[in-house]
Amino acid sequence: MDAPTSFIGRCRRYLRHIFSTAAAGRRAFPPATLRAIETAIGQGELLHRAEVRLILEASLGMNEVFHDVSNRQRALALFAHYGVWDTEENCGVLIYVNLAERQVDIVADRNVAARIAPAEWQALCRTMTSGFAGGAYHDSTLAAIAALNDLLRRHFPADGARPNELPNQTIVI
Repeated sequence: MDAPTSFIGRCRRYLRHIFSTAAAGRRAFPPATLRAIETAIGQGELLHRAEVRLILEASLGMNEVFHDVSNRQRALALFAHYGVWDTEENCGVLIYVNLAERQVDIVADRNVAARIAPAEWQALCRTMTSGFAGGAYHDSTLAAIAALNDLLRRHFPADGARPNELPNQTIVI
């Protein structure tokens, strides 16, 4: 009985990724929204010592879909690929958005992960996914980044001028 459900679920997933195009990603996150995200990340990094990256992916490649790569697995791979872990204090944080799946995953480097509870990360993800469900990509993403910046400020307050170790621009795949 599981095979038909699994097959149907896999087919639905294929279709979601096939029809989630780069154009859909640009509609959900137009240039003004991407600039606002960059600004929010940059302003937040003045308040804390962590480094934040946002990666937006309209859809996975068919190879990833075929191999049933989960949102978390993809986020972890991108965390490594883009060197979000490569900060002096091990304070990198990746927010990964998969538009086809309408899922958000946050990957934090070991210093941050040791201090922030999983429930707090899940709340940030819910802020975004519930906003996305209503089409509020701009507002829900900025609200989650503001909450993230506040959380990071509490655990890693700024202690003077420091270099920006990772770019603030959203990576759009």
